[in-house]
Amino acid sequence: MGNTVKVTAAEVNKLRKATGAGMMDCKKALVEAGGDFDKAIEILRKKGQKVAAKRADRESTEGAAIAKVNADQTVGVSIVLGCETDFVGKNESFVALANDLAELALNYNSKEEFLAADFNGMTVADKLIEQTGVIGEKLDINAFEKIEAPFVGSYIHAGNKIASMVGLSDNVEGAETVAKDVAMQVAAMNPIALDEDGVDAETVEKEIEIAKDQLRQEGKPEAMLDNIAKGKLKRFFKDNTLVNQAFIKDSKVSVADYVKSIGDVKVTSYSRVALG
Repeated sequence: MGNTVKVTAAEVNKLRKATGAGMMDCKKALVEAGGDFDKAIEILRKKGQKVAAKRADRESTEGAAIAKVNADQTVGVSIVLGCETDFVGKNESFVALANDLAELALNYNSKEEFLAADFNGMTVADKLIEQTGVIGEKLDINAFEKIEAPFVGSYIHAGNKIASMVGLSDNVEGAETVAKDVAMQVAAMNPIALDEDGVDAETVEKEIEIAKDQLRQEGKPEAMLDNIAKGKLKRFFKDNTLVNQAFIKDSKVSVADYVKSIGDVKVTSYSRVALG
């Protein structure tokens, strides 16, 4: 005797809405589950796990970088929802999922906490597996960054390729514009640290050595090397630390000076996540 379970279009539609899986996959899962909705979800998830296992060694270097800031602009989070191809990364429902996940991420402090969090009745980790089955590409949370400050602003670069956030020391008039401008600077210039103090000792040592080697090749006397190398290090800080960089919209002023234009305000933190 064949399988006589009849599933209605409404049931198929309900399962499709809940999982995002295709019509035929939903129908098959419901028939296999004997009409049991929860069991059908489980069947689709197992299909997702199979696809995920097959694609485990794939690179999820495309996707969407999204930044979200809470209502009172004191907490910001940015994530990268990674996939394998640009085609999926630009897909409207994929970007919508990335936005929903980023909104949820605001409530958690680490990637681990976030992956274990509830997303419409399943964990975020399970949702990624389910959607891997639906889309047929490996999905992953490739980045998770959170900042808190008296004022947080964000910027998302065209096509969701880069998402950056900036924390300011005070919420004053003009903070929104300034934070967005500085977040744009972070996206464009990719600084290695907030200021000199944030650059690790190893990087400083390496830069001094590089400078000294260059000077030796130029035939500069050994006694002068330390002083000239210090000058070169200053230049390195100016180019590579956020508050010392020339502001991209007006290179005559540093980022720190631009931020001061709205009052006694400093950049306290920043973050930048990008595809790849």
